[in-house]
Amino acid sequence: MFKSLAIIALATSATAFAPAMHNARASTAVFIQLGEYDDQLWCNEAKKDVYAKWNPAAARSTLNFNPFETFDGNSPDASGIFPGEPFYKDPIRPDVSYALMLVEKAEIEARSTDPKFMSCPGAAGCKNTK
Repeated sequence: MFKSLAIIALATSATAFAPAMHNARASTAVFIQLGEYDDQLWCNEAKKDVYAKWNPAAARSTLNFNPFETFDGNSPDASGIFPGEPFYKDPIRPDVSYALMLVEKAEIEARSTDPKFMSCPGAAGCKNTK
């Protein structure tokens, strides 16, 4: 009798050291919504499209950001994420020429007088707070 009692006690205590199957490890995958032009050419036309949809009064997100805003001298990727931040992806950039840069410079000067662009510092849809 003592022998059978010892075997039952040994069998029941062995399950205490077995891994519990109902407490399986949860997935650690993180899902982030990426920008409209993620993994696409991040050219001036794409930036102008994102800028046209940008609402400075709404909260900043991967779909609502100013693609022409700079933060610490850096421009955002196609999802509005700046270098050094989690989930930053180097965008696919187009070839450039001096003539294209002059055209873009004229557009930048015209955009800098736009009230939407000037509302950026301190607005909810902006990274810069000053």
